[in-house]
Amino acid sequence: MKWACLLAGFLLQSAGVRRNQVTGAVWKPCESRSSCEECIESHPDCAWCKQLNFTKAGESDSSRCDSAESLRQRGCAGSEIQNPRNVLDINKDRQLRQGEEVRGGEEVVQLQPQGLTLTLRPGAPQSFTVKFKRAEGYPIDLYYLMDLSYSMKDDLENIKKLGQEILTALNKVTRSVKIGFGSFVDKTVLPYVSTVKSKLLNPCPTRLDTCQPPFSFRNVLSLTESAALFEERVSEQSISGNLDSPEAGFDAMMQAAVCQREIGWRNVTRLLVYTSDDTFHMAGDGKLGGIYFPNDGHCHLNKGGVYDRSTYYDYPSVGQLAQVLSANNIQSIFAVTEKIYPTYQELSRLIPKSAVGVLTSDSSNVVQLIEDAYNSLSSTIYLDPLQLPAGLSVSFDSHCGNHTVHGQRRGECTGVKIGQEISFTVTVTSAECLTGSQHFTIKPQGINEELQVTVKTACDCGCGDEDPSSQHCSHGNGSLHCGVCSCNKGRQGRHCECQLSGDEASDLQQSCRAGNRSTLCSGHGRCECGACLCDKNRGGAHCECDHTACPRHNNTLCGGKGECSCGQCVCSQGFTGEACECPSANTSCVPEAGGELCSGNGTCVCNRCHCKEGYIGRHCLTCINCKTDCQSYETCLLCELDGGHCESECKGALRREVKKLPEDTCILDNAIFRVIPPREEGSGVVIEYVRRMSPPSTLTIVGGSVSGIVFIGLLLIMLYRIIIFFYDRQEFRRFENERQKEKWNKDDNPLFIHATTTVMNPNFEES
Repeated sequence: MKWACLLAGFLLQSAGVRRNQVTGAVWKPCESRSSCEECIESHPDCAWCKQLNFTKAGESDSSRCDSAESLRQRGCAGSEIQNPRNVLDINKDRQLRQGEEVRGGEEVVQLQPQGLTLTLRPGAPQSFTVKFKRAEGYPIDLYYLMDLSYSMKDDLENIKKLGQEILTALNKVTRSVKIGFGSFVDKTVLPYVSTVKSKLLNPCPTRLDTCQPPFSFRNVLSLTESAALFEERVSEQSISGNLDSPEAGFDAMMQAAVCQREIGWRNVTRLLVYTSDDTFHMAGDGKLGGIYFPNDGHCHLNKGGVYDRSTYYDYPSVGQLAQVLSANNIQSIFAVTEKIYPTYQELSRLIPKSAVGVLTSDSSNVVQLIEDAYNSLSSTIYLDPLQLPAGLSVSFDSHCGNHTVHGQRRGECTGVKIGQEISFTVTVTSAECLTGSQHFTIKPQGINEELQVTVKTACDCGCGDEDPSSQHCSHGNGSLHCGVCSCNKGRQGRHCECQLSGDEASDLQQSCRAGNRSTLCSGHGRCECGACLCDKNRGGAHCECDHTACPRHNNTLCGGKGECSCGQCVCSQGFTGEACECPSANTSCVPEAGGELCSGNGTCVCNRCHCKEGYIGRHCLTCINCKTDCQSYETCLLCELDGGHCESECKGALRREVKKLPEDTCILDNAIFRVIPPREEGSGVVIEYVRRMSPPSTLTIVGGSVSGIVFIGLLLIMLYRIIIFFYDRQEFRRFENERQKEKWNKDDNPLFIHATTTVMNPNFEES
């Protein structure tokens, strides 16, 4: 499937078409269009000729739509060609400024430009450059949001002492820091907290501890530069408690983000530090407590800074929270314990410009964690297109110092240092004509600067020749627009020269039909004044000829070496063939050494040799199945040696026996020979041969070998049997001699005892 798609793309590209970057639709070559507006909208490379009297007799005004180069070649003056191009206007372009470059009252500028207007031709991409320079000493607002459920008791004691340390750490990267504090527990309904009156007053798990009543979110301290005030207000806080593990962290983050005035956010870098040792509730969990209204994303803090609509609105969703944080340029830092780190790591992937760090059990490392997370967030730059209108596409090429990444859906550079300048090439394409002016924003995440982009589309020709009663149109019988007459009612023709009335109009239309029942102009033109004005690439009296239906060579009409006329190629000089694919010359068919075409072993077609069967090579010189002289006359000589009549086998060749032949000869089993070609005109072939003993046949050799092996085998067996026979006789004689020497009596053998048998009778008794 992949290769099929690649092949299709290659064929489309070869045919002069391309694909729209937004919709995926295929742009076709300039097609016949009846008006200038339709023409320029059909393809980004199409142009319209508004020149008067440009079209020829029988040619439709739709042929005015073509490429600018083709129109010039056809005689249209350059000033008469309507071909709108993209226009880029930069409206606001403040230079990048930071550090010592910023003077009194001026703001730090990290993004350039800040505003531009694009006028786009549909389908034609327009690129521009956006610069970014990370500023040194950019002010920071940090809001510390803490889980005050009972399990965070040890952490609260440490946080009470960390105000000055946090400010000191942030003062390393900026001279202006504000810090604030908020806390959260959970919604004050079952099953999140106990609604028993005593538990609402003191939700601690034991009576020995004292806890403050539960709440969803409380803004304890708005952003301030005073570390002492931070420590004072945090020291006044006490722990609280709830029933289930997840907390109302999403409620707290939503209120901290949308309550801009109450929190005191400035137009600077905004950090929201979220600390907890457990997970979070999200949209839908509120139904367990009978809360069905979805979170409205608005601020609901009372005078005491408490979120007082927590029992009315559900928790926010992850997507809603991500959108709100991004819209308010807030960067989130999740400082959580190790057991829930994976959960918040997944959450961070869904929330733009956020980081996660592992918090120790008592939050003693929170300052270092904030410092590391801030450095990581601020060194990663994301450039996002926001509120992109339908019909527009945007792509980014990110130039990040030593490397460039192409074709991104958003700009992205990592490891950007303070004072380092990076750039992005932004490409905007419109797929269609837009209604009026459209707007979108290009914005770096977490930074309160943006580039406002206004987009218009160039879909109006503005030919400047509009005349409602033009003299060019038969003295006011039509209006002129972009070189074309639009005739008044009852008038027709290129210049509105024909006046139509009932029968006359019918007769004029009939002359535009190829037959009584055929369509006007074969359906490929329009009938005016009794003559067909054919569409582009059509011709003939009734537009019956298709000037694009000719054979193709190398995917090009008429091979690019001729013109297509009514389905047949009219080849240029020097070319021939159905698709003008063949050069008329045959020089490539003649061998370099000269001679016949294709060496006489083939035919020259299209200046290339087509060899006969058995011949190969550029000039058909090599024969792969042809017989040699030895093979051709082998049958003749075998017949001669057998003493037969061999005229038919030898085909008039003279045979003669000689005593000796040179080494370069032909070899048979019982003779060697050579073939001498004719030396003079009229002489014949001579075969000289020498008889020789026939070598033994393969059967004889095999039979003799087998017989010899069998004979030797039998001989060895017989020899073995003879040796065994004599050996056995010798052993037998030795045995006989030893037996004769044996003496079986007592005199000669002291060990000899006569054989006796003693029988006892158990019933016998001596008297």
